[in-house]
Amino acid sequence: MALISKKYYNRDLSWLRFNHRVLQEVADESNPLYERIKFLAIFSSNLDEFFKVRVSDIRKIKNLDKPLRKKLITKPNKLLKEIKKQVHQQQEELGHLFNNHILPDLKKEGIRLISAEEFSDSQKEFAKNYYQEHLKNKLSITINIEQGDETVFIENEQLYLTALLHNAELILIKIPSDTTRFITFPYENDTYDITFVDDILKYNLTQFYSQKQISSFYSIKISRDAELYIDNEYSGNLLTKIKDSLGNRDTGQVTRLLVDHNIPEKLLSLLEEMMDVNDTDILHGGRYHNFKDFFSFPNPTNKLLNEEELIPSRDTDLKRFSNIFDAISEKDRLLYYPYESFDDALRLAQQAATDENVTKIKVTLYRIAKQSGLADALLEATKNGKEVFVFIETKARFDEENNIKWGKVLEDNGAKVTYSYPGIKVHSKILFIERIESNQPKTYGYISTGNFNEKTAKIYTDFGLMTANKKITSELSQVFQLLERKIIIPKTKKLLVSPFTTRSTFKKLIEQEIENSISGKKAYIILKLNSLQDTKMIDLLYKANNAGVKIRLIIRGICCLVPGIAGQSENIYITSIVDRFLEHGRVYIFGNNGDEKMYMGSADWMTRNLDHRIEVITPILDKDVYSKIRGMIQLQLDDTVKARIINENQNNVYVQSSSQVRAQLETLSKI
Repeated sequence: MALISKKYYNRDLSWLRFNHRVLQEVADESNPLYERIKFLAIFSSNLDEFFKVRVSDIRKIKNLDKPLRKKLITKPNKLLKEIKKQVHQQQEELGHLFNNHILPDLKKEGIRLISAEEFSDSQKEFAKNYYQEHLKNKLSITINIEQGDETVFIENEQLYLTALLHNAELILIKIPSDTTRFITFPYENDTYDITFVDDILKYNLTQFYSQKQISSFYSIKISRDAELYIDNEYSGNLLTKIKDSLGNRDTGQVTRLLVDHNIPEKLLSLLEEMMDVNDTDILHGGRYHNFKDFFSFPNPTNKLLNEEELIPSRDTDLKRFSNIFDAISEKDRLLYYPYESFDDALRLAQQAATDENVTKIKVTLYRIAKQSGLADALLEATKNGKEVFVFIETKARFDEENNIKWGKVLEDNGAKVTYSYPGIKVHSKILFIERIESNQPKTYGYISTGNFNEKTAKIYTDFGLMTANKKITSELSQVFQLLERKIIIPKTKKLLVSPFTTRSTFKKLIEQEIENSISGKKAYIILKLNSLQDTKMIDLLYKANNAGVKIRLIIRGICCLVPGIAGQSENIYITSIVDRFLEHGRVYIFGNNGDEKMYMGSADWMTRNLDHRIEVITPILDKDVYSKIRGMIQLQLDDTVKARIINENQNNVYVQSSSQVRAQLETLSKI
């Protein structure tokens, strides 16, 4: 596959175009200043993960035999060079926005972010005292480093200062990670001055090493391969292997060396030798790294410089029921986070834990919060004698340790806990409850597009469906039997379950639209996804396009489909919305000759979601739930403020219209 072809856009380059949309939010002055600063942090955090995960994968492909390598990525070296080029361009844009927009706008609000060179006499004194009291005894300083020196190890994603001594010795100083990144000076001259802790260190270290003729220190950081490298998932204890492999992440191969663009060539050459990296691995950034620390950038003023905190609403119809099971028995209930409160999902689990008629609670956990009300409810349920089954996915990248911790706590308190399958991830977000009513077992289910996580439910847009519909809950029970390893394949007619029926069902639904279009019937497809990468599904959409099916896509992140190509995709129109909340829900709508079919669930159209993960997607059968989702999707289709057009070049042009529709803002007003 070419890097950018007329048929498929490269997934990694498409991801970089998504991160560029995040960068556009930094530039958007309609956003409050501190929201723009937050997007600085998101951009930086995203890029760090990209290098730890995707770039490390591409580097591994480079080392494979050519026949196998060609099946994965035709030209990994060329791709790495293009990634470096695009990242450099984005870093340049980031630096421009930071220096020429963010800093001046902060100054307008009476806040200055100053460097060591700008310290006043009183601030120099403050910096000396701060160094003595908070930093001096925490510093790790290494001098005269040679290539292959095994006593020197640069930690993953940690910040370091480096310089050359007068005798060409290299000095390396780790910035303490347990101190705040930003230091606010005492208020003076009607201004709040803030500095990086880096500059407090630079000022003091330059003073200390002045006799060794050091005039400048330069910031560096590295990213390391985040893969755990489990030898064989199919033998031995997978949980133990994952636990034992977590340390690999901190010692993996360097995938990026980020340096101050002013760093001297001689110093850079020494760093290259010391870390055994080459030019492809080196990226020149600004004076400061780890902009993800801007998540905690202080606001010392009394001004509201960010969005007002969203207070999620409570479903008014749900509130009239003291017993949530009565509410769900009456009809299906839909929650739309973060506009509506996650508390009602927790309420379902909490009432199940204490309800004397509930006998069973089963749940899948992919990314659980560190402080989890759901986990607390499950612990309460075990104390109350309920049968509690928890499937914990220990291969949820960067959440493995926290998931394992909760698994042990739940297991120690009497829950039956099952961990990851070899070779496949469980990505579904499902809950199953059995309750005795009128001496008969009645089942309830919850199916969501998002994790059972109170933290992300405040910043991710997700749908959560609560249902007592037997057609759904009976099949949900089968999914849990699969996870409990009581059955091998679930037999479902309503639910779509990857890797068993999701691909084939979506294929049939697309083919039905093709048939309808050829027959002169109304035919269209509307998809809202995080990512669209699977080439077989893309080819089916191309086939539908050529049959005259109108296709409208909302893709937040990776999009490998190339729209607007005559004879391939001229009937396909794609937009991407990046706004205050992370668009995370997945909704699939098929015209069906005027009798729309709608599905909602956890799977993107990526090969991994269709073939290598256990995903659960539900049809929307309740007319009120259907209308609610359809209305929210229509708002996103109509967005003219935060929507960018995904065209064949993915250059992120905003939708142009005389009307002003900002979907997330409109949703706030309608919920």
